[in-house]
Amino acid sequence: MLKSSVSFDWITIIIYLLLVSFGWVNIYSASLGDNPSSIFDFSEVYGKQAVWILLSFAMIIVLLSIEARFYMRFSSVIYIISLISILGLFVFGKTINGATSWYVFGGISVQPAEFAKVATALALAKYLGDIQTNIKDFSNQVKAFLIIALPALIILPQPDAGSAMVYSAFLFPLYREGLSGVYLATGFSAIAIFVLTLLFGPIYVAIAAGIIGLLILFQKSRNRPHILFLFIGLCTAIGYSYSVDYIFKNVFEQRHRDRFNIVLGQEIDPKGIGYNTNQSEIAIGSGGWLGKGWTEGTQTKGQFVPEQHTDYIFSTVGEEWGFLGTSLVVLLFVLLMLRLLFLAERQKSTFHRVYGYSVVGIIFLHFLVNIAMVIGIFPTVGIPLPFFSYGGSGLWSFTILLFIFIKLDAERMSFW
Repeated sequence: MLKSSVSFDWITIIIYLLLVSFGWVNIYSASLGDNPSSIFDFSEVYGKQAVWILLSFAMIIVLLSIEARFYMRFSSVIYIISLISILGLFVFGKTINGATSWYVFGGISVQPAEFAKVATALALAKYLGDIQTNIKDFSNQVKAFLIIALPALIILPQPDAGSAMVYSAFLFPLYREGLSGVYLATGFSAIAIFVLTLLFGPIYVAIAAGIIGLLILFQKSRNRPHILFLFIGLCTAIGYSYSVDYIFKNVFEQRHRDRFNIVLGQEIDPKGIGYNTNQSEIAIGSGGWLGKGWTEGTQTKGQFVPEQHTDYIFSTVGEEWGFLGTSLVVLLFVLLMLRLLFLAERQKSTFHRVYGYSVVGIIFLHFLVNIAMVIGIFPTVGIPLPFFSYGGSGLWSFTILLFIFIKLDAERMSFW
Protein backbone atom coordinates (compact mmCIF):
# COMPACT_ATOMS: atom_id res chain seq x y z
CA MET A 1 0.00 0.00 0.00
CA LEU A 2 1.13 3.57 -0.69
CA LYS A 3 1.81 5.52 2.47
CA SER A 4 -0.51 8.49 2.86
CA SER A 5 2.30 10.57 4.38
CA VAL A 6 4.45 10.22 1.26
CA SER A 7 4.24 13.19 -1.12
CA PHE A 8 5.01 12.50 -4.76
CA ASP A 9 6.17 15.21 -7.13
CA TRP A 10 3.04 15.78 -9.17
CA ILE A 11 4.70 18.29 -11.49
CA THR A 12 6.95 15.53 -12.83
CA ILE A 13 4.07 13.07 -13.01
CA ILE A 14 1.90 15.53 -14.97
CA ILE A 15 4.69 16.21 -17.48
CA TYR A 16 5.13 12.44 -17.88
CA LEU A 17 1.41 12.00 -18.57
CA LEU A 18 1.42 14.84 -21.11
CA LEU A 19 4.39 13.35 -23.00
CA VAL A 20 2.95 9.83 -23.02
CA SER A 21 -0.48 11.07 -24.12
CA PHE A 22 0.82 13.32 -26.89
CA GLY A 23 3.15 10.53 -27.95
CA TRP A 24 0.23 8.13 -28.37
CA VAL A 25 -1.74 10.74 -30.35
CA ASN A 26 1.12 10.98 -32.83
CA ILE A 27 1.68 7.22 -32.94
CA TYR A 28 -2.00 6.87 -33.84
CA SER A 29 -1.60 9.29 -36.73
CA ALA A 30 1.70 7.77 -37.93
CA SER A 31 0.27 4.24 -38.00
CA LEU A 32 -3.18 5.08 -39.35
CA GLY A 33 -3.90 3.19 -42.56
CA ASP A 34 -6.26 3.97 -45.41
CA ASN A 35 -9.07 2.10 -43.65
CA PRO A 36 -8.92 3.29 -40.04
CA SER A 37 -10.44 1.03 -37.44
CA SER A 38 -11.33 1.54 -33.80
CA ILE A 39 -8.72 3.11 -31.53
CA PHE A 40 -9.16 -0.04 -29.44
CA ASP A 41 -8.00 -2.29 -32.27
CA PHE A 42 -5.15 -4.06 -30.50
CA SER A 43 -3.86 -5.58 -33.73
CA GLU A 44 -2.75 -2.10 -34.82
CA VAL A 45 0.37 -0.30 -33.62
CA TYR A 46 -1.61 2.39 -31.79
CA GLY A 47 -3.75 -0.26 -30.09
CA LYS A 48 -0.67 -2.12 -28.87
CA GLN A 49 0.87 1.12 -27.60
CA ALA A 50 -2.34 1.83 -25.67
CA VAL A 51 -1.91 -1.54 -23.94
CA TRP A 52 1.74 -0.73 -23.09
CA ILE A 53 0.61 2.61 -21.64
CA LEU A 54 -2.12 1.03 -19.50
CA LEU A 55 0.29 -1.61 -18.25
CA SER A 56 2.87 1.09 -17.46
CA PHE A 57 0.28 2.76 -15.22
CA ALA A 58 -0.10 -0.50 -13.30
CA MET A 59 3.69 -0.72 -13.14
CA ILE A 60 3.82 2.79 -11.65
CA ILE A 61 1.58 1.73 -8.78
CA VAL A 62 3.93 -1.17 -8.03
CA LEU A 63 7.05 1.01 -8.27
CA LEU A 64 5.63 3.61 -5.90
CA SER A 65 4.48 0.93 -3.46
CA ILE A 66 8.00 -0.45 -2.96
CA GLU A 67 10.09 1.11 -0.21
CA ALA A 68 12.92 3.32 -1.47
CA ARG A 69 15.49 1.29 0.47
CA PHE A 70 14.73 -1.73 -1.73
CA TYR A 71 16.25 -0.06 -4.78
CA MET A 72 19.52 0.62 -2.99
CA ARG A 73 19.69 -2.72 -1.17
CA PHE A 74 19.18 -4.81 -4.31
CA SER A 75 20.86 -2.54 -6.87
CA SER A 76 23.83 -4.89 -7.30
CA VAL A 77 21.57 -7.90 -7.82
CA ILE A 78 19.48 -5.99 -10.37
CA TYR A 79 22.67 -4.95 -12.17
CA ILE A 80 24.03 -8.51 -12.37
CA ILE A 81 20.68 -9.81 -13.65
CA SER A 82 20.69 -7.11 -16.34
CA LEU A 83 24.19 -8.12 -17.47
CA ILE A 84 23.10 -11.76 -17.70
CA SER A 85 20.02 -10.75 -19.70
CA ILE A 86 22.02 -8.89 -22.36
CA LEU A 87 24.69 -11.62 -22.47
CA GLY A 88 21.94 -14.18 -23.08
CA LEU A 89 21.06 -12.41 -26.34
CA PHE A 90 24.11 -13.95 -28.00
CA VAL A 91 22.51 -17.37 -27.46
CA PHE A 92 18.75 -16.82 -27.29
CA GLY A 93 18.30 -13.41 -28.94
CA LYS A 94 16.46 -12.73 -32.17
CA THR A 95 17.92 -10.51 -34.89
CA ILE A 96 15.64 -7.62 -35.88
CA ASN A 97 16.79 -4.88 -38.27
CA GLY A 98 20.32 -6.24 -38.21
CA ALA A 99 20.75 -6.24 -34.41
CA THR A 100 20.46 -9.25 -32.09
CA SER A 101 18.93 -7.15 -29.31
CA TRP A 102 15.61 -8.85 -28.65
CA TYR A 103 14.03 -11.74 -26.82
CA VAL A 104 10.80 -12.86 -28.42
CA PHE A 105 8.12 -14.54 -26.29
CA GLY A 106 5.21 -15.47 -28.51
CA GLY A 107 4.33 -12.23 -30.26
CA ILE A 108 6.00 -10.00 -27.66
CA SER A 109 9.51 -8.63 -28.18
CA VAL A 110 11.59 -7.43 -25.23
CA GLN A 111 14.81 -5.42 -25.53
CA PRO A 112 16.84 -5.97 -22.34
CA ALA A 113 19.31 -3.18 -23.18
CA GLU A 114 16.58 -0.67 -22.40
CA PHE A 115 16.19 -2.00 -18.86
CA ALA A 116 19.97 -2.34 -18.39
CA LYS A 117 20.18 1.46 -18.30
CA VAL A 118 18.00 1.49 -15.18
CA ALA A 119 20.12 -1.22 -13.56
CA THR A 120 23.34 0.65 -14.38
CA ALA A 121 21.94 3.87 -12.90
CA LEU A 122 21.11 2.02 -9.67
CA ALA A 123 24.51 0.28 -9.52
CA LEU A 124 26.43 3.49 -10.16
CA ALA A 125 24.38 5.35 -7.54
CA LYS A 126 25.01 2.57 -5.02
CA TYR A 127 28.76 2.58 -5.66
CA LEU A 128 29.15 6.36 -5.48
CA GLY A 129 26.93 6.41 -2.41
CA ASP A 130 29.23 3.90 -0.72
CA ILE A 131 32.46 5.79 -1.48
CA GLN A 132 30.84 9.20 -0.87
CA THR A 133 33.14 11.97 -2.15
CA ASN A 134 36.15 9.80 -3.13
CA ILE A 135 35.42 9.86 -6.88
CA LYS A 136 38.61 11.90 -7.36
CA ASP A 137 40.61 8.81 -6.40
CA PHE A 138 41.78 7.13 -9.61
CA SER A 139 40.99 3.57 -8.46
CA ASN A 140 37.43 4.61 -7.65
CA GLN A 141 37.13 6.24 -11.06
CA VAL A 142 38.22 3.00 -12.73
CA LYS A 143 35.56 1.03 -10.82
CA ALA A 144 32.86 3.57 -11.68
CA PHE A 145 33.83 3.50 -15.38
CA LEU A 146 33.80 -0.30 -15.27
CA ILE A 147 30.21 -0.31 -13.97
CA ILE A 148 29.24 1.90 -16.91
CA ALA A 149 31.36 0.19 -19.56
CA LEU A 150 30.42 -3.45 -18.93
CA PRO A 151 26.85 -3.31 -20.34
CA ALA A 152 27.96 -0.97 -23.15
CA LEU A 153 30.72 -3.35 -24.25
CA ILE A 154 28.27 -6.27 -24.24
CA ILE A 155 25.69 -4.34 -26.26
CA LEU A 156 28.10 -2.88 -28.83
CA PRO A 157 28.87 -6.13 -30.79
CA GLN A 158 25.19 -7.17 -31.08
CA PRO A 159 25.60 -4.72 -33.00
CA ASP A 160 23.70 -1.88 -31.34
CA ALA A 161 25.91 1.20 -31.35
CA GLY A 162 23.01 3.50 -30.47
CA SER A 163 22.14 1.74 -27.21
CA ALA A 164 25.83 1.46 -26.30
CA MET A 165 26.34 5.18 -26.91
CA VAL A 166 23.64 6.03 -24.36
CA TYR A 167 25.96 4.91 -21.56
CA SER A 168 28.07 8.02 -22.11
CA ALA A 169 25.20 9.82 -20.33
CA PHE A 170 26.56 8.49 -17.02
CA LEU A 171 29.46 10.94 -17.27
CA PHE A 172 26.91 13.55 -16.21
CA PRO A 173 26.39 12.24 -12.64
CA LEU A 174 30.12 11.47 -12.34
CA TYR A 175 30.95 15.05 -13.24
CA ARG A 176 28.40 16.29 -10.71
CA GLU A 177 30.06 14.20 -8.00
CA GLY A 178 33.50 15.70 -8.64
CA LEU A 179 34.99 13.95 -11.66
CA SER A 180 37.59 16.15 -13.34
CA GLY A 181 36.42 18.10 -16.37
CA VAL A 182 39.46 16.74 -18.19
CA TYR A 183 37.47 13.59 -19.03
CA LEU A 184 34.66 15.58 -20.62
CA ALA A 185 37.13 17.81 -22.47
CA THR A 186 38.97 14.73 -23.74
CA GLY A 187 35.73 13.10 -24.89
CA PHE A 188 34.49 16.20 -26.75
CA SER A 189 37.96 16.72 -28.26
CA ALA A 190 38.02 13.11 -29.53
CA ILE A 191 34.61 13.57 -31.17
CA ALA A 192 35.63 16.90 -32.70
CA ILE A 193 38.92 15.49 -34.07
CA PHE A 194 37.08 12.47 -35.50
CA VAL A 195 34.52 14.61 -37.35
CA LEU A 196 37.02 17.25 -38.50
CA THR A 197 39.35 14.55 -39.83
CA LEU A 198 36.53 13.01 -41.85
CA LEU A 199 35.73 16.46 -43.27
CA PHE A 200 39.17 17.92 -43.93
CA GLY A 201 41.72 15.14 -43.53
CA PRO A 202 44.43 14.53 -40.91
CA ILE A 203 46.96 17.05 -42.30
CA TYR A 204 44.71 20.07 -41.71
CA VAL A 205 43.68 18.76 -38.30
CA ALA A 206 47.37 18.33 -37.35
CA ILE A 207 48.12 21.92 -38.45
CA ALA A 208 45.15 23.23 -36.47
CA ALA A 209 46.21 21.23 -33.39
CA GLY A 210 49.72 22.68 -33.65
CA ILE A 211 48.39 26.25 -33.85
CA ILE A 212 46.12 25.70 -30.84
CA GLY A 213 49.05 24.18 -28.94
CA LEU A 214 51.24 27.23 -29.64
CA LEU A 215 48.48 29.60 -28.51
CA ILE A 216 48.09 27.67 -25.27
CA LEU A 217 51.85 27.65 -24.77
CA PHE A 218 52.11 31.45 -25.07
CA GLN A 219 49.16 32.01 -22.71
CA LYS A 220 50.32 29.61 -19.98
CA SER A 221 53.49 29.52 -17.92
CA ARG A 222 56.42 27.88 -19.71
CA ASN A 223 57.43 25.44 -17.00
CA ARG A 224 58.73 22.06 -18.10
CA PRO A 225 55.90 19.88 -16.75
CA HIS A 226 53.36 22.05 -18.57
CA ILE A 227 55.30 21.93 -21.85
CA LEU A 228 55.73 18.16 -21.56
CA PHE A 229 52.01 17.64 -20.91
CA LEU A 230 51.12 19.88 -23.87
CA PHE A 231 53.56 18.01 -26.14
CA ILE A 232 52.11 14.62 -25.16
CA GLY A 233 48.59 15.94 -25.75
CA LEU A 234 49.46 17.25 -29.21
CA CYS A 235 51.18 14.02 -30.22
CA THR A 236 48.17 12.01 -29.03
CA ALA A 237 45.71 14.25 -30.90
CA ILE A 238 47.71 14.11 -34.13
CA GLY A 239 48.24 10.35 -33.85
CA TYR A 240 44.52 9.84 -33.20
CA SER A 241 43.69 12.00 -36.22
CA TYR A 242 45.82 9.81 -38.50
CA SER A 243 44.08 6.69 -37.11
CA VAL A 244 40.57 7.99 -37.84
CA ASP A 245 40.55 6.72 -41.42
CA TYR A 246 41.47 3.21 -40.28
CA ILE A 247 38.85 3.27 -37.50
CA PHE A 248 36.19 4.56 -39.87
CA LYS A 249 36.86 1.93 -42.52
CA ASN A 250 37.52 -1.09 -40.31
CA VAL A 251 35.50 -0.60 -37.11
CA PHE A 252 32.31 0.99 -38.44
CA GLU A 253 29.93 -1.03 -40.59
CA GLN A 254 29.15 0.16 -44.11
CA ARG A 255 25.69 1.39 -43.10
CA HIS A 256 27.23 3.51 -40.34
CA ARG A 257 29.85 4.92 -42.72
CA ASP A 258 27.15 5.83 -45.22
CA ARG A 259 25.09 7.61 -42.56
CA PHE A 260 28.07 9.62 -41.35
CA ASN A 261 29.01 10.60 -44.90
CA ILE A 262 25.46 11.78 -45.62
CA VAL A 263 25.25 13.90 -42.46
CA LEU A 264 28.70 15.38 -43.14
CA GLY A 265 27.73 16.17 -46.73
CA GLN A 266 30.28 13.75 -48.21
CA GLU A 267 27.56 11.78 -50.00
CA ILE A 268 24.09 12.54 -51.32
CA ASP A 269 21.80 9.53 -51.35
CA PRO A 270 18.19 10.69 -50.86
CA LYS A 271 16.77 7.44 -52.22
CA GLY A 272 19.12 5.01 -50.48
CA ILE A 273 20.67 5.10 -47.03
CA GLY A 274 19.63 8.76 -46.63
CA TYR A 275 15.99 8.13 -47.52
CA ASN A 276 14.66 8.14 -43.94
CA THR A 277 16.36 11.39 -43.00
CA ASN A 278 15.45 13.09 -46.28
CA GLN A 279 11.76 12.20 -45.96
CA SER A 280 11.78 13.21 -42.29
CA GLU A 281 13.17 16.64 -43.17
CA ILE A 282 10.52 17.05 -45.87
CA ALA A 283 7.77 16.14 -43.39
CA ILE A 284 8.96 18.56 -40.73
CA GLY A 285 9.57 21.37 -43.21
CA SER A 286 6.11 20.99 -44.76
CA GLY A 287 4.44 21.54 -41.38
CA GLY A 288 5.13 25.26 -41.31
CA TRP A 289 4.19 27.21 -38.22
CA LEU A 290 0.92 25.52 -37.25
CA GLY A 291 1.09 22.18 -39.08
CA LYS A 292 -1.35 20.48 -41.43
CA GLY A 293 -3.59 19.19 -38.67
CA TRP A 294 -3.86 15.90 -36.79
CA THR A 295 -3.99 12.89 -39.17
CA GLU A 296 -3.76 15.30 -42.13
CA GLY A 297 -0.04 15.08 -42.81
CA THR A 298 0.56 13.99 -46.41
CA GLN A 299 4.01 12.55 -45.70
CA THR A 300 2.67 10.76 -42.65
CA LYS A 301 -0.50 9.44 -44.31
CA GLY A 302 1.51 8.35 -47.34
CA GLN A 303 3.92 6.51 -45.02
CA PHE A 304 6.90 8.08 -46.79
CA VAL A 305 8.96 8.13 -43.58
CA PRO A 306 9.97 4.56 -42.61
CA GLU A 307 9.73 3.68 -38.92
CA GLN A 308 7.88 6.94 -38.35
CA HIS A 309 6.00 5.66 -35.32
CA THR A 310 9.25 4.63 -33.61
CA ASP A 311 12.53 6.54 -34.01
CA TYR A 312 11.08 9.16 -36.38
CA ILE A 313 7.93 10.03 -34.45
CA PHE A 314 9.12 13.65 -34.07
CA SER A 315 8.66 14.13 -37.83
CA THR A 316 4.94 13.47 -37.37
CA VAL A 317 4.80 16.22 -34.77
CA GLY A 318 6.59 18.59 -37.14
CA GLU A 319 4.30 17.90 -40.08
CA GLU A 320 0.94 17.80 -38.33
CA TRP A 321 1.51 20.23 -35.45
CA GLY A 322 4.10 22.50 -37.02
CA PHE A 323 6.65 24.69 -35.28
CA LEU A 324 4.17 25.28 -32.46
CA GLY A 325 3.83 21.56 -31.75
CA THR A 326 7.53 20.78 -31.94
CA SER A 327 8.27 23.72 -29.64
CA LEU A 328 5.73 22.38 -27.15
CA VAL A 329 7.38 18.95 -27.16
CA VAL A 330 10.84 20.45 -26.69
CA LEU A 331 9.50 22.67 -23.90
CA LEU A 332 7.96 19.70 -22.09
CA PHE A 333 11.25 17.79 -22.21
CA VAL A 334 13.21 20.83 -21.02
CA LEU A 335 10.77 21.38 -18.15
CA LEU A 336 11.00 17.70 -17.21
CA MET A 337 14.79 17.74 -17.13
CA LEU A 338 14.96 21.01 -15.21
CA ARG A 339 12.48 19.67 -12.68
CA LEU A 340 14.49 16.47 -12.27
CA LEU A 341 17.66 18.50 -11.73
CA PHE A 342 15.89 20.48 -9.03
CA LEU A 343 14.71 17.28 -7.36
CA ALA A 344 18.17 15.71 -7.61
CA GLU A 345 19.83 18.70 -5.94
CA ARG A 346 17.51 18.62 -2.95
CA GLN A 347 18.33 14.99 -2.11
CA LYS A 348 20.15 14.37 1.17
CA SER A 349 21.47 10.96 0.08
CA THR A 350 24.29 10.54 -2.46
CA PHE A 351 22.51 7.46 -3.79
CA HIS A 352 19.35 9.47 -4.49
CA ARG A 353 21.25 12.38 -6.05
CA VAL A 354 23.44 10.26 -8.33
CA TYR A 355 20.45 8.25 -9.50
CA GLY A 356 18.54 11.48 -10.22
CA TYR A 357 21.39 12.88 -12.29
CA SER A 358 21.62 9.55 -14.14
CA VAL A 359 17.93 9.83 -15.06
CA VAL A 360 18.47 13.36 -16.39
CA GLY A 361 21.56 12.30 -18.35
CA ILE A 362 19.83 9.35 -20.03
CA ILE A 363 16.71 11.34 -20.95
CA PHE A 364 18.82 14.26 -22.22
CA LEU A 365 21.00 12.08 -24.46
CA HIS A 366 17.98 10.27 -25.94
CA PHE A 367 16.16 13.56 -26.48
CA LEU A 368 19.15 15.32 -28.05
CA VAL A 369 20.29 12.49 -30.33
CA ASN A 370 16.79 11.49 -31.48
CA ILE A 371 15.76 15.00 -32.50
CA ALA A 372 19.18 15.69 -34.07
CA MET A 373 18.81 12.42 -36.00
CA VAL A 374 15.29 13.27 -37.21
CA ILE A 375 16.27 16.74 -38.48
CA GLY A 376 19.38 15.38 -40.22
CA ILE A 377 22.27 16.73 -38.15
CA PHE A 378 23.19 13.37 -36.59
CA PRO A 379 23.47 9.91 -38.18
CA THR A 380 20.60 7.47 -37.75
CA VAL A 381 21.49 5.26 -34.77
CA GLY A 382 18.13 3.92 -33.65
CA ILE A 383 17.58 5.87 -30.44
CA PRO A 384 13.90 6.39 -29.49
CA LEU A 385 12.37 9.58 -28.12
CA PRO A 386 11.59 8.94 -24.42
CA PHE A 387 7.90 8.37 -23.54
CA PHE A 388 7.01 9.23 -27.15
CA SER A 389 8.23 6.56 -29.55
CA TYR A 390 6.33 3.31 -30.06
CA GLY A 391 7.53 0.28 -28.14
CA GLY A 392 6.78 -1.47 -24.89
CA SER A 393 10.43 -1.95 -23.84
CA GLY A 394 11.26 1.73 -24.33
CA LEU A 395 8.15 3.04 -22.61
CA TRP A 396 8.45 0.65 -19.68
CA SER A 397 12.17 1.23 -19.15
CA PHE A 398 11.78 5.02 -19.11
CA THR A 399 8.75 4.72 -16.86
CA ILE A 400 10.69 2.54 -14.43
CA LEU A 401 13.70 4.87 -14.62
CA LEU A 402 11.60 7.95 -13.85
CA PHE A 403 9.26 6.58 -11.19
CA ILE A 404 12.00 4.95 -9.15
CA PHE A 405 13.42 8.44 -8.77
CA ILE A 406 10.00 9.88 -7.94
CA LYS A 407 9.76 7.28 -5.18
CA LEU A 408 13.29 8.06 -3.95
CA ASP A 409 12.44 11.76 -3.86
CA ALA A 410 9.20 11.11 -1.98
CA GLU A 411 11.10 9.31 0.78
CA ARG A 412 14.18 11.53 0.80
CA MET A 413 13.48 12.60 4.42
CA SER A 414 12.52 9.20 5.80
CA PHE A 415 15.43 7.45 4.12
CA TRP A 416 17.80 8.32 6.92
